[in-house]
Amino acid sequence: MYFPQQVFVLADRVFSLPSLREHRGYIVGGLIRDALLGRETRDVDIAVEGDAVGIAREVARVVNGKFVLLDADNGVARVVNFLEEHAWNFDFSSLYGNIESDLARRDFTINAMAIEIERANMLAGTELSQLPRIDPYHGEEDLKGRVIRAVSPGIFEADPVRLLRAVRLAGELDFAIEPETEKLIQRDFSCVTSVPGERVREELLRLLSLPHASSHLEYLDHLGLLVSLIPELGECKGVDQPTVHFWNVFDHSLKTVAAIEFLLRQGPWEAGGEELLATVPWSEEIERHLSREVSHGSDHRGLLKLGGLLHDIAKPQTKLIDDAGRAHFLGHPSQGADMTQVILERLRFSRREIDLVKALVFYHLRPVQLSQEGMPTKRAVYRYFRDTGEYGIDILLLALADHLATYGPGLPISGWHERCQLANYILEEHACQEVKVQPNNLIDGHILMSTLGIAPGPVVGELLAAVREAQASGDIRSREEALRLARHEFDKYHVKQGSLS
Repeated sequence: MYFPQQVFVLADRVFSLPSLREHRGYIVGGLIRDALLGRETRDVDIAVEGDAVGIAREVARVVNGKFVLLDADNGVARVVNFLEEHAWNFDFSSLYGNIESDLARRDFTINAMAIEIERANMLAGTELSQLPRIDPYHGEEDLKGRVIRAVSPGIFEADPVRLLRAVRLAGELDFAIEPETEKLIQRDFSCVTSVPGERVREELLRLLSLPHASSHLEYLDHLGLLVSLIPELGECKGVDQPTVHFWNVFDHSLKTVAAIEFLLRQGPWEAGGEELLATVPWSEEIERHLSREVSHGSDHRGLLKLGGLLHDIAKPQTKLIDDAGRAHFLGHPSQGADMTQVILERLRFSRREIDLVKALVFYHLRPVQLSQEGMPTKRAVYRYFRDTGEYGIDILLLALADHLATYGPGLPISGWHERCQLANYILEEHACQEVKVQPNNLIDGHILMSTLGIAPGPVVGELLAAVREAQASGDIRSREEALRLARHEFDKYHVKQGSLS
C-alpha cells in the first residue's frame, strides 16, 4: 500500500514555509490506518508542534483552502483543500510533548500510529510497509484483529466525541468494539452532551451514510448515546400506538430507518424480501436524486434516514385517547417539524439540511392524504409537488418506509401494492406535467399585466400560479385559455377583496 501522492504535495508546501520550518509535524491516525487496510480516504490528521489552529489558518491562506475551526477548546482546526478536483480534509491538532506522549492521548489503538512528515516526504512513493512507523499501542495488531480498543481508560472524558467515533468507526470498518472499551462507553456516555454540535453533526452524518445505519443507531441507543444526543427521542420510548402498529413510537422510528435502507437497496427488511421491492418506485433518476449533495458532508440519502428517525418525534406530546379508548396523534407532523428544527439547530445542521428534514417530518402523511379513494387528481399531484418541491421524491419514499414500519410482519400485501401504485402514479403524473409546463409557459407576467391592465404585485404571481396549475392538469392548452382563466381569477380576487373591505 502507498500513501496518496497528494498528501506529500501539500505537506511539502506547508512545511517548507519559513514560519513552519521549525515545527515538527507527524501524519497520525486515520490515514495510516486506512492505508494499511487498503481503503481510500481524503481525511488527513496532522499533529504539529506549536499552535495548530494558527498553523491551520496560515496553511489555508497559503494553499487557498477553507479554514474551519472544529474545536477551540482542544485546539483542532481543519483545512479543506481541493486537490485534483477532490476535497481533502486536513485536520491539524497541537502536539503534546513528544510524539509518544501525544499518541498516549489519542483515542483508539488503530489511530495511535504516526509517521514523521519529513521522513515520509523523503520516502514518497515507498511501499507503506517500508515506512518507519511509530506504533506504541500495537494498533497494527488490532487492525488485523478487526477491533476498536481504547488507548487508555480516560479517552472519552478527555474528548467525548470519541464516544460517537467508536461506533462510527466500527460501522465504517466492520470492526467490533472490544468489551472493555464498550464498558468505558457505557460508563462515560453522558459526557456526549458536551460535544460541540458541529462535531456531533459530522459523526451522525457519517454514520447515516453507511449501509445498515439503522443497526448502528440501535447500538448507539444500547450504549446510552442516542437519547443523550436527542433527548426528545427518549420521550418516544414505551409510547404505545393503535393496534395496527406493530411497534411503539420509539421502536417504530428506528424500524422506519431500517425500512428506508431496505427501499434504498442498502439492507434487508426483517418482515419481507425481494418480493416487496418489485413494485417500489426506483430508477436511475431517483438514485441520482438521492446522491445529490445537500451541504458539505450530507446528501439526500443520509438525510432521508434522519427524517425517518425523527418523523414521529412529536407523537408523545400530541397523544390523545378518545372515548372509545383509541389513540390519536393530531398535529404531530407540524409539531414534529418545529421540534426537528430545534433539534437540528442545536446540532448545528445547515439551513438546507434543516429545511429538507423538516419537510420530511411535516409532509410524511401527505402522499396518502392526496385521495380518499383511487388515484389522486392531476391537480392534487400538481399541488403536492408545488408544496414539497425538490423533496417530493424523498417524502414518497419515507411514506412507504413508514407503512412498512407500521405493520411489520403483519403487512397486508394488497395494501402494500396499493401504496406502491400510488407512489408510482404520483411520480409518473408529475413527469408528464413537467413535460407540459416546462418548455411552454403560455403567458408571463408582462403579458398578464398588459392584457389585464394590472400593476406589479403579489396578485400577478397568484394568477400565474393558477395558470400553471391548470396547464399542468391539462385544463388549458392555449394562450387564449390562459388569459381567460387569469381574467376569471382576477375578477374573483376583486370580489373577494370587496367583501373584505
